[in-house]
Amino acid sequence: MVAYFFYGLEPSFAVMAPARISIEKGEGFREIGAKLSQASLVKSIVVFKIYSLLTGSATKFKPGIYELAGTMSVPQIVGILTAGVRNDVTVQIPEGATIKDIDTILSGKGVIARGSLINFDFQNLFPQYQFLAGATSLEGFLFPDTYSFNLNANAADVVRTLLDTFELKAWPFLVDGKNWYDRLILASYVEREVASASDRETVAGILLKRLAIGMPLQVDATLSYAKCNGTLLTCPAVVPTGNDKKIDSPYNTYTFAGLTPTPIANPGRGAIQAALAPLSTPYLYYFSNASGTVFFSKTLQENSQKQAKYL
Repeated sequence: MVAYFFYGLEPSFAVMAPARISIEKGEGFREIGAKLSQASLVKSIVVFKIYSLLTGSATKFKPGIYELAGTMSVPQIVGILTAGVRNDVTVQIPEGATIKDIDTILSGKGVIARGSLINFDFQNLFPQYQFLAGATSLEGFLFPDTYSFNLNANAADVVRTLLDTFELKAWPFLVDGKNWYDRLILASYVEREVASASDRETVAGILLKRLAIGMPLQVDATLSYAKCNGTLLTCPAVVPTGNDKKIDSPYNTYTFAGLTPTPIANPGRGAIQAALAPLSTPYLYYFSNASGTVFFSKTLQENSQKQAKYL
């Protein structure tokens, strides 16, 4: 019996890759032992329970999400579970990410359940945030930044944190602007289309000029949004092709006039500022090559000649 006990304390080696174990508040050592046994992290659930009782650890396990492996012995696992773990994680939301992209990022970090951001009903937040009045989507309002979130957080708390950051870092620039939501949509285009500040201001001016003369916007990034069903960071073929210009979607700015119904991504402050301060130029056309260099032209013929030369 003693030999079996010490044998049970040894690493299981049944799983070599780290396994994520969630310990909920109020769970006792029996429930925790069951989770460890189901994950093949201990050889014997009985030995785990006995060791926990003998060492006085049975009442000292702390809630949290733990990364454990089959190479750990029972004393090592018990030591980790009683020492506790930080229950927060740092998450970077990149500029130009969509709601679906952010949902994937946050769920991958263990912050929310997959799909909970996409399916979040934000109508009850209308009274708290002036800029949400009349909004049909949170796209554009989930401000890209570096955040610290609790693991297994409530989706509502996560949304409020993102909206609070938008209110602090973006809304002051938009609040006094005429047709500010249109400019937010425009900012999402330039965020996805071009990188440098000067190019963004020029592109913003070009797109506003196209709107003014009734010309289709012809923004490739909107095609990507339609083609990839709102997922841009992980879309395997995010760059649109000629055939994609036939997509039947209000986000196809080659066939549908005017702005898209919502932003196509969540822009950063730089893109928002560019949309609010567009440059007036003689250009009406632009395109980017593979290296990100942007070429501007006054006429369609000039644009076609540059594309033949630089693409």
